[in-house]
Amino acid sequence: MSTSPPEMPKTFHLHLVSDATGETINSVARACVSQFDRVQPIEHFWNLVRTERQLDMVVDGIRDNPGLVMFTLVNDRLRAKLQDSCRDMAVPCIPVLDPLINAMAAYLDLESQSQPGRQHTLDAEYFSRIDAMDFALNHDDGQSGWNLHDADVLLVGVSRTSKTPTCIYLANRGIKAANIPFVPGVPLPDELYTLTKPLIVGLTKDPERLVQIRRNRLRLLNQGEETSYTDPEHVRAELLEARRLFTRNGWPVIDVTRRSIEETAAEIMMILARRRPNAAFSSDLSLPLGKPGPFRSGGGPA
Repeated sequence: MSTSPPEMPKTFHLHLVSDATGETINSVARACVSQFDRVQPIEHFWNLVRTERQLDMVVDGIRDNPGLVMFTLVNDRLRAKLQDSCRDMAVPCIPVLDPLINAMAAYLDLESQSQPGRQHTLDAEYFSRIDAMDFALNHDDGQSGWNLHDADVLLVGVSRTSKTPTCIYLANRGIKAANIPFVPGVPLPDELYTLTKPLIVGLTKDPERLVQIRRNRLRLLNQGEETSYTDPEHVRAELLEARRLFTRNGWPVIDVTRRSIEETAAEIMMILARRRPNAAFSSDLSLPLGKPGPFRSGGGPA
């Protein structure tokens, strides 16, 4: 009995054009693409497009590789030139922020400032995020336990429950987050049980999935896989002991098995908002999915 060969993904050129870092257009594009099965975009990432010459390079790139164009340009002259060029080439050109900005302008009865990169100004909110990032790095994996009272969030969990990347994500929102590993037989810092300001959250994971992740980790480090660190019975006992600790102290618990970092962080922020409704954290909803570099053409985010 013959089986049909797997269907190949549909590829297409996707041009992302921005007059700033490109974080917004990158996130929007990936959110949209994720809704379609068996598609593979060939990304051409154009950021910091603020002059006619730079836009000419973009247009040339689109002409060489015709495909869907998504843009966030606020300069009317550049916008018109890009849209006219795409119209001549018969390729779709989508201004992704226009519907939102127009709706907000109408509701507020105000005009938008049309200033590139305005969300990345060096204001108090920006420096708050930098301070939170520094805090997360200095308090990773139980380091600098002497000032945990300054944290907004403390994550406690066994090894490989995504504590560090979750803290980094929270820091990008201006939330000071530290993480402390739970290791059987190793006491947690005494200060942890007397803190009143931080929200303490326990992270857990399905034992089978955790064993798999730990084995892959050891394989990457060229270390033996058959240790108590990866023994299924030992891992189950480790998770059970951690969960009992969380329950005993009344800490909320999040199972991260089927959650992305973003989903785990969103759950933590929701709990934090309920407990501290007047706290003000970053309103910047973006998190770089690719690392924007200087203006360049093609190849996707660096």
